[in-house]
Amino acid sequence: MYNVDKEIVTEILFGLGSEFKHMAIDNEILCVSITMIYFDACRFIHYLTKQCSALVVCVTTILATTMQPAKQKLLFIINPGSGDNKTDLSEVIADYFKGSGHTIELYKMPKKCAIDDLKSMIQGANADKVIAVGGDGTLKLVAECLLGTDTPIGIIPAGSANGMAKELGIPTAPELALKNCLDGTVKTIHAVMVNDELCIHLADIGFNAYLIKKFENLQHRGMWGYAKAAWQALWSHHKMKVEFRIKDKVVKSEAAMVVIANATMYGTGVKINPDGKLDDDVFELVLVKTYSVMEILKLKFTALKLNPENIETFHATELSIKTKHKAHFQVDGESMGKVNKVDAKIVKKAISVIVPA
Repeated sequence: MYNVDKEIVTEILFGLGSEFKHMAIDNEILCVSITMIYFDACRFIHYLTKQCSALVVCVTTILATTMQPAKQKLLFIINPGSGDNKTDLSEVIADYFKGSGHTIELYKMPKKCAIDDLKSMIQGANADKVIAVGGDGTLKLVAECLLGTDTPIGIIPAGSANGMAKELGIPTAPELALKNCLDGTVKTIHAVMVNDELCIHLADIGFNAYLIKKFENLQHRGMWGYAKAAWQALWSHHKMKVEFRIKDKVVKSEAAMVVIANATMYGTGVKINPDGKLDDDVFELVLVKTYSVMEILKLKFTALKLNPENIETFHATELSIKTKHKAHFQVDGESMGKVNKVDAKIVKKAISVIVPA
């Protein structure tokens, strides 16, 4: 039985309007009915509150569970020749992931690493992410194996220049680079196919490629050793006569070097292509018309700008370069010998790389 409280009923009716207030006093049945409705409503509100509390606990538990970082399998492709002799990167990687719950696999590349063998090994590993541990050459090799796939590529910079890592803002400290491999954002970028070689960073023909070849054979690779080689190269290297075609436009010029730029800067930080983007629909051809000792030292050792009066930039998706005589040619820091023709074509959505969030 409900205990009829006329004061409560009166207040309820008064809330509906003063003209209803007198009804509660004279009508006992109405009072009982309203009281029943009132108490049933109170019970329902109490029940709903309890259910909502339980629901909140349930949702909180689900979110806490689902928001835990997913366990990942990471395959590390390690170039043993990269980095300094003081740091064992395999040990650093193993220590970092100890007790993390993530699965890691370490693969040390042999000196002569056949790309078909590496590709087969990567496919067999079925990893969530593949991490290149080395310089631009190591990254290029991993990129060739994963070209056109959605598998994210991480980078642990361990080369001499690490141009692409700098381009993407990857930390140079191994622990921070490893953290980025786990927590970073995946970004899809284009590449350029240059004379059937995949270029993810920069390729060029002419003076810089000549210096790269010279630098490979230097006994003393410091600033002064490079300056000496550059000075000698200035006297022995000649400008090229180049002709290149972009769509229907033909350009003829003398040049110290011609850069096919997928990225914006060299490993030193000097921006050869400041307006370039890795995720747009074009790459750039940068025509460097002349050079000096200072310009060469800037290119190798500083982040200072080159003289803009000596540079002309063209946007392209496909192009062809011809030289009167064969000239030195390099792709992503690796000398490719001498050529007198370079064909380049963009590869859209070529690879996915892990960059800082």
